[in-house]
Amino acid sequence: MSGRDVYIVDGARTPFLKARGGPGPFTPVDLAVQCGRPLLLRQPFSPTEFDQVILGCVNVVADEMNPARVAALRLGMGSEMVAFTIQINCGSGMQSIDTAYRYIRDGGSDMILAGGAEALSHAPLVYRREAVEWFGALAGAKSLSQRLKLFTKLRPSMFKPVIGLERGLTDPITSLNMGQTAEVLAHLFNISREQADEYAVQSQLRLARAQEEGYLDGEVLPAFSPTGDVFETDDGVRPDSTTEKLAKLKPVFEKPHGKVTPGNSSQITDGASWVILASEEAVRKHNLTPRAKLMDSNWAGLDPKIMGLGPVMSSTPLMQKHNLKLADIDLWEINEAFAAQVLSCLAAWDDADFCKQVLGLDAPVGRITHDRLNIDGGAISLGHPVGTSGNRIVLHLVNALHRTGGKRGIATECIGGGLGGAMLVERI
Repeated sequence: MSGRDVYIVDGARTPFLKARGGPGPFTPVDLAVQCGRPLLLRQPFSPTEFDQVILGCVNVVADEMNPARVAALRLGMGSEMVAFTIQINCGSGMQSIDTAYRYIRDGGSDMILAGGAEALSHAPLVYRREAVEWFGALAGAKSLSQRLKLFTKLRPSMFKPVIGLERGLTDPITSLNMGQTAEVLAHLFNISREQADEYAVQSQLRLARAQEEGYLDGEVLPAFSPTGDVFETDDGVRPDSTTEKLAKLKPVFEKPHGKVTPGNSSQITDGASWVILASEEAVRKHNLTPRAKLMDSNWAGLDPKIMGLGPVMSSTPLMQKHNLKLADIDLWEINEAFAAQVLSCLAAWDDADFCKQVLGLDAPVGRITHDRLNIDGGAISLGHPVGTSGNRIVLHLVNALHRTGGKRGIATECIGGGLGGAMLVERI
C-alpha cells in the first residue's frame, strides 16, 4: 500500500542495566522519562506538538497502568496527548514504530513519539494457584468454623513464590522455555557450542569497542536514580570475555549437552528507547533534518517451537517485495536472543533445502557476513529488555548506517510465541 513518506528524525535510549537479583532503580516509566526528557529538549518544537505517544511494554507494573500515558504526562506533553501501550512480547518496541509508521503513512498523524520500556528486574513474584484459591476461599468463608477448617489445609509449600519472569518466558502452547526453543534450532541446524560461544564473545568485544570509540554517544543518554546514582553506559558488557571462559559455563536448559548457556544468551536487563517519526509536512513545518526513511515493515507467524527463525520468516518476504538481495542490505540488526538462534537464522538463509521447502525459493538466499551483522554488539552483551529491544535495534541501525556510510538496512527480531518482525530503512 502506498502512502505518505515517513521519516525517523531522532531517537535516544537509556543505558541497559543488568538485573542483579532485585528491583533496579527504575520502573518502566522512570526509564521512559529518563531518555525522553533530554531527547525532547533537543528538539526545535514543543513536546505538545506530537499527535500521539506509543510505547511497547511487556511487564507493566501495577502502579503504572498504561505506561505510555503516564510517561507522556511526566514528559510534559499535555493532558490532551493521546498515548497508548502495546504488547507483543519481544516485538513490542518495534511494533510501536510500525504502528506510528502506519498512522503517519495513512495520513492520520504527522508526528509520533514511539518507544519501548522494560524493567525486567521489577518482574513480580506471584502466588501459586493453590495459594490464590486458598485466599479466595478464606475471603468467602462465612463462619469461624469454615475459616478454621481452611487453616487445617494450609501448607507452607503453597506459598513458595513463582518468578513471574520465568513463567513469562515459557511458551504456553509448547511449554518450552525460550532457551529450549534455541536448543531446538541448534539441533536442527547443527550449531555447535563452540560456534555459539565464539559469536557471544564477538558480541561482547564489539560493544566494548563501540563504547570505547564513542559510537553510542548521543544514542545512549545518562539516567539519574532518585538516590543520585548516575548510569552512563550499558553495564552488562564483558570486555574480557573469551571462548575459554565461556566454555566453563554449564548449559542452562538442556543438561548436560545443551548449547545454550548464560554466556551465549541475552542478559536480563532494564532499559528504554524512543524514536521520533514524522511526515514530510512535519519535517517542513519544524525545519527538521530526517536521518532515515522508514521504507516498509513485515510480520510473520511460525511454529512457537522454532520462534527463533522469526527474522528469516519476516525479513525474506520484505526483501522479495522490494526486489532486494542480501548484497543490497548494507547492515543488519538481528536481535540476539541467543547466539544459537542468530546463527540458526544465518544457516537457514544459506540452506538450499530450507529455502526451497519453507521459503519457496529456487536457491538459497545466501550468507550474511559478520561485518554487516550487529556491528556494535547486540543483546548478548547489551541485554534484552523485551519491550524495548525492537525499538533499540531500529534506532541503532539508523545511527550505524550514518556512521558507516551505508544506505540500506534491516532490523529484525524473533518474538516469543512464534512471531517475527522486520523493518527496512534507508539512510538520508
